[in-house]
Amino acid sequence: MLRRLLVVGLAWASLCAPSLARAGTVAIFYYPWYGTPLADGGWQHWNQNGHRPPADLYSRFFPALGPYSSSDPAVVERQMAEISAAGVDEVVVSWWGRGSAEDARLPLVVSTARRHGLLVGIHLEPYPGRSPAAVALDLAYLAAFGVRDVYVYHPRDFAAADWSGLRAQVPSTMRVFAGTEKVGFAAAGRFDGVYTYDFLTNHGGKFSRLCTQARALRLACAPSVGPGYDGHRAGEPPQGRTRQDGATYDALWSAAVAAHPDVVTITSFNEWGEGTQIEPAQARRGYLGYDGAWGLSGTAAQTAYLARTAYWTGRFHAIR
Repeated sequence: MLRRLLVVGLAWASLCAPSLARAGTVAIFYYPWYGTPLADGGWQHWNQNGHRPPADLYSRFFPALGPYSSSDPAVVERQMAEISAAGVDEVVVSWWGRGSAEDARLPLVVSTARRHGLLVGIHLEPYPGRSPAAVALDLAYLAAFGVRDVYVYHPRDFAAADWSGLRAQVPSTMRVFAGTEKVGFAAAGRFDGVYTYDFLTNHGGKFSRLCTQARALRLACAPSVGPGYDGHRAGEPPQGRTRQDGATYDALWSAAVAAHPDVVTITSFNEWGEGTQIEPAQARRGYLGYDGAWGLSGTAAQTAYLARTAYWTGRFHAIR
């Protein structure tokens, strides 16, 4: 079976080699799903798992901005400025289908990101009714926003053969990545590349193998790095990974750069519920903070992960 998948993948790769031209990109997963009563008529996400904002949030960390609305132009402006200053090239926006809250906020994110020189990609989530046929229509819709990269989360909800039929309908300017370490599956599904998102299971020790296999099939490789994981307050699975004062982030970045990927993806800018965010956090009683990261404390620690991201994006861009 693996031999057949490799043959299919190589045959297809010869037709889509131009998709690998956009190399050396750093992309970051971004969540426009937060709401407040004042801006949105109610709390969104901050109150998950029975929590009571504004003092009691679903995250182990407390944002420097406090619990904010993703509909607030001033918030999005500040976020895009921070992402751009950190040397990131592309904002990958969590998107839950047409008509969702994330869809309604997409124009604001796109226009603000562009103003800061950022590209916009889409993290195509498993929204109700998602199918390869529905995704074909999604891609045409998203292309109108100038979206160039689409990252399909949980692609193995469908067979590779179902995804392969989508290829002819993908806009010529767009790449479609499969969120999987199964490179043969991505090749058989005629995706342009693979990314991992989850850095617990798909840890740094797997990055070189992933990218070697992807290169063999002429697929783009986009391993995902992150600062740590703690979703306890949000009701997420108990598995976690501590930040170790920044050592976790450095180790994953070092492994990603050593794998010579086409893209490095960062999980995440602001997934506060899972504790993977690098967005500034404030020290607050009852919450974790960034104090101690790279020896920083106080106000300087709030932006420690953005500063370190700038260091790593600089290194990656220098060798690409």
